[in-house]
Amino acid sequence: MEEYDFLVIGSGSGLDVANAAVNQGQSVAVVEKGPLGGTCLNRGCIPSKQLLYHADVYETIERADEFHIDAEIAGVEFAEIVREVNEDVGESSDSIRRGLRSSDQHRLYEGEARFVDDHTIEIHGGEEDSTRVRAETILIAAGTRPAIPPIDGIEDVEYLTSREALQLETPPDRLTIVGGGYIAAELGHFFGTFGTDVTILGRRPTLLPNADEEVAAAFTDRYGERVAVHTGHAATSVRETGGEITVEALPYEYDDGEDGHVVEAGDTLSVTSDELLVAAGRVPNTDTLDLEHTAVETDDDGFVETDEHLRTDADGVWALGDIVGEYLLKHSANHEARAVMRNLFGDEPEPVDYSAMPFAVFGSPEVAGVGATEEALRADGAEYATNTYRYDDTARGKAMHADGFVKAIIDLDGEILGCHIVGPDASTLIQEVVTAMTAGSGTVRDIRESIHVHPALPEVVQRAFSGQFTRGGGAGHQHHH
Repeated sequence: MEEYDFLVIGSGSGLDVANAAVNQGQSVAVVEKGPLGGTCLNRGCIPSKQLLYHADVYETIERADEFHIDAEIAGVEFAEIVREVNEDVGESSDSIRRGLRSSDQHRLYEGEARFVDDHTIEIHGGEEDSTRVRAETILIAAGTRPAIPPIDGIEDVEYLTSREALQLETPPDRLTIVGGGYIAAELGHFFGTFGTDVTILGRRPTLLPNADEEVAAAFTDRYGERVAVHTGHAATSVRETGGEITVEALPYEYDDGEDGHVVEAGDTLSVTSDELLVAAGRVPNTDTLDLEHTAVETDDDGFVETDEHLRTDADGVWALGDIVGEYLLKHSANHEARAVMRNLFGDEPEPVDYSAMPFAVFGSPEVAGVGATEEALRADGAEYATNTYRYDDTARGKAMHADGFVKAIIDLDGEILGCHIVGPDASTLIQEVVTAMTAGSGTVRDIRESIHVHPALPEVVQRAFSGQFTRGGGAGHQHHH
């Protein structure tokens, strides 16, 4: 049996730690059952954002008449767009594989890892079938996969997940999307822009239910102008007849009681299309790892339980990335990888700091946020104040005909608690706030007193943090918009 100092399961952000182990002079094994580079590179953020940028260019041309420019789109080479993006991704993945294969310090095992005990892994599939390896330190970074909700008839229907949707070389005429989170919003924007008739069925009252509720409401309104959006509906059954897929959905209400939610009896909504995309969240790949042979614990949803340093309950076994379920974001996994390197190879272990973890949704409009939402602060009975500033009240925003706003949330001493943005370049504008919260003093002063280029778009952030704030929250104080 081969023995290693360090073994990582998964080749996404876990590879960063493997490379650090190599630099420490350790012998390193990498186990990966799919293409190298993990979800983000192969079937997540990289291909989707590349495709979405094409949609943004298309939309820019479509809106040219607002600026008194007469432009029309003569044609779109859709298959070429998709092929180019997927080839680019494939080349990046292959180059990681070649690098690992040719390295005399890494050993790549291509197959599925299953635990035999805390420090022994059996590899299944491929050339390595039933090979066993041992390692002193093991890092579980095996990620997640699309969740398939319990819809009657789903197993008899040819449906897409984000993975297949990113490879379609012809846009479907009609597409139904089950789910109302960021994957649904981004892929709906992509296909909708290129002419697909898109219908979204989301259970929550708005799209992007994890965003600040004012931002989510504004996004849902704007999005609904271009795409058929049915929020507050749960898909209950699906059937395929004659190449068409029909989804039935019932009104769905969240109940604040212990049970979480109830499906209300009401008028059934029926939607028929050519393709069905299931974008209803992600489930961790822990069920493939045979963790019952180890001391590693998982939570009710199957995510690996770790301490604040990312150690599991098994001695010498660590975990990071989507499989720990903290934030299912590539930049969070990279942040966790840096923490594991520090904690494995550094002197003093340090907890992972998630306090200013931003997110962005590359839809139309864009959405981004960092820190607390107003409803979370209200639920905690916290004292806070908010201020909202509209893009079109700045010179640059007006020139762009930009629709959207920045919402700043601070405590009563001026400390930044959160910021939530809907509008053009939200993913870029949020960065200043993240930097202030992590590298600055974390107060409104950082943003108010920095000189902002005039008339550039970041002025909308500066003004949101400089204006008259309205108090909200606190004991016995109801905040009304």
